[in-house]
Amino acid sequence: MTSQRVVVTGASSGIGAATVALFREKGYEVLGVARRADKLTELAKRTGADVFAADLTSEDDVAALAEYVRSNGGVQILINNAGGAFGLASVEESSVEDWQKMFDINVLGTKRVISALLPNMRRSTAAGETASIVGVTSIAGHTAYEGGGGYNAAKFAERALLDVLRLELSGEPIRVIEIAPGMVHTEEFSLVRFGGDQARADAVYAEVPNPLSAEDIAEAIVHAVELPGHVNIDHLTVKPVAQAAPHKVAKGELKMKR
Repeated sequence: MTSQRVVVTGASSGIGAATVALFREKGYEVLGVARRADKLTELAKRTGADVFAADLTSEDDVAALAEYVRSNGGVQILINNAGGAFGLASVEESSVEDWQKMFDINVLGTKRVISALLPNMRRSTAAGETASIVGVTSIAGHTAYEGGGGYNAAKFAERALLDVLRLELSGEPIRVIEIAPGMVHTEEFSLVRFGGDQARADAVYAEVPNPLSAEDIAEAIVHAVELPGHVNIDHLTVKPVAQAAPHKVAKGELKMKR
């Protein structure tokens, strides 16, 4: 058991929900944050986590979150998981509105939460302990691919934000960790990206042997946080064996070349 408290954003489904569940299994106090109150209620019943409904694109909601954290035990570990992709059109043809949504949740949402909770993290972390800020980005923040313009730009920016934060926090006992997943088969990521087109979302994973699960990424997140306090994983890229790059994914059974 541990007395450390974790805040996980984007907790209503996918990687966020799996991360909440794994931290709870390991005895952490966890606050799951997301927009959808109904999903959070289900998560709380299933895991015993505390939950708070907030839209991270709203300054007022993030301020309310910060006050709730301050009044209910503080925070030592922050998992910035909330994010998403919208569309797969070219730079020329893609929607500016989609780009704005991607920047608002992936980049500005991460910045808002860090700015709001970092002062509390400093106060809540006992002498001799290390606090942790984890950003769940994407391999899209490391490698560009056709059709990824807006999402690539947002995730490259989120990655840069974390790199700058690590420099700015140098000298404090606060780790800044980036977890960059590759292809993860969750129930909502591709469905949201393609505007609810289930067939198009399913096609992304068709015949791909063993894409990652949300639980795989949760394991990576918790492992990075549970390393000794003096150890920092700056960047951890996690891909299925079938995926060599965002644009290169093997289909069918993986076989040795003879």
